[in-house]
Amino acid sequence: MTSPDHVEAVDFDAFVTARIGALSRTAYLLTGSHHDAEDLVQTALFRAARSWHRIEDDPEPYVRRILYNENVSRWRRRRVAEFSTSTVPERPAAGTDLDTRLVLQRALQSLTPRQRTMVVLRFFEDLTEQRTAALMGVSVSTVKSETRRALARLSQLAPELGPLGPDSPAPTVAAPKPGRRART
Repeated sequence: MTSPDHVEAVDFDAFVTARIGALSRTAYLLTGSHHDAEDLVQTALFRAARSWHRIEDDPEPYVRRILYNENVSRWRRRRVAEFSTSTVPERPAAGTDLDTRLVLQRALQSLTPRQRTMVVLRFFEDLTEQRTAALMGVSVSTVKSETRRALARLSQLAPELGPLGPDSPAPTVAAPKPGRRART
């Protein structure tokens, strides 16, 4: 007969095996570094393992929340300037446009960690502004303004990507007219 602890360990191992790739990709997009992404995933999974008995019915949202919150905590603790490197730390996936991928990767690295996190949550994870604000512990208006600034910065740094924005694959990010607030 197997013990309940053994069953939980098997369930946790199955979850990790099935979701490690997706969690690692998200962590890489959040951190911009393979080493930091590995640390982030390891920390998230360690924390999830401690609470596995409570979350085993639907662990994905819980683990992702840990991932996002830990990333925010890490960049709050560090507050150190980041520098882009001339080398690409990742091999491209087969069938992708390598030039576009490299341009986007370099442009994302130029954003602040907070802006990069918001862009990843909003557009890679496809979260709402409200959900992003809740995960990051900021107001919805902060998410809107930081995301708008991040997209404008990405458009400026990588014009070859085309116009960027949340409502369509390629909307433009226009600067607000003097005396008017920008709409988001």
